[in-house]
Amino acid sequence: MATVSRVLHDKPGIAQATKDSVLTALDVFGYERPTKLRNERGPLIGLVLPDLQNPIFPAFAELVVSALIRRNLLPVLCTRTADGVSEAQYIEMLLAQQVGGIVFIGSSYADAGPEHSRTLRERRLPIVLINAADENLDVPRVCVDDSVAVDQALDHLTALGHERIGLVLGPVGHVPSVRKLAAYAAYAQARGDREWRGRVAHTIFSMEGGGTAATRLLKEGVTALICASDALALGAIRAARKQGLSVPGDLSVVGFDDSSLMNVTDPPLTTVRQPIQAMSTAAVASLMAQIDGRSVPVDEVLFDPELIVRGSTGMCR
Repeated sequence: MATVSRVLHDKPGIAQATKDSVLTALDVFGYERPTKLRNERGPLIGLVLPDLQNPIFPAFAELVVSALIRRNLLPVLCTRTADGVSEAQYIEMLLAQQVGGIVFIGSSYADAGPEHSRTLRERRLPIVLINAADENLDVPRVCVDDSVAVDQALDHLTALGHERIGLVLGPVGHVPSVRKLAAYAAYAQARGDREWRGRVAHTIFSMEGGGTAATRLLKEGVTALICASDALALGAIRAARKQGLSVPGDLSVVGFDDSSLMNVTDPPLTTVRQPIQAMSTAAVASLMAQIDGRSVPVDEVLFDPELIVRGSTGMCR
């Protein structure tokens, strides 16, 4: 309390790091700064997410927020809402607040529209994209390598004897899904499989979407499924059980992300883990370099995922 009091009254003898921590805490908890200290506020940083239902997005956001606060930057969380607030609307609001930068996590930067995109470029606003939903060749990007993820899952399932492997993806045009599909197609074509297209299903990112896609692919005789998210995988498992099938006895399922609690599902989910700590660190480093005026390559940094084998995959019967 004494330290906070000294900072609020601008007393001497307080280390700058301690002062920054106190002022950041005021911002985070919504307290007004003393007038004389308001010009010391670190810039606001927008975090734009498509939703909070997919647990991988809050996981990324938590790591990015922690890193920003340690640098005396104040993050502002922006996510789609039930009343239809879009990424474009959030970008407009963030620009009105003179934000110091924006981190897009799994969002559609292109949805900002040509006018907002042009404004962002003209202002040279620091921007970083994490696992962007669309192609953005003129913005720094941090992404997991979706091709490696699919290859790891396919190698694992093939080693277990599976040949009819299905693929459950997000909506058509969703870039991470497009990349997963390309890897799956290359793998199938290299083995002379001409029927692979019938074992691919696009759906929305939800358990319900995963269940609907799995129901269709089970009619195609698949013995294993690779899903583009853990939620899709859990939906697929539920759909299989509704048909009286066991996992992994009758159907093996691989998820993607390794979201929290996937090790305590029934069965524990085999999934491809994203290195979210390393990716978040790289994204914040790129953002800080831009804020500091340093040159940042406008390219894509890819991170290798890791297959985590648990109880939802088994030998093909």
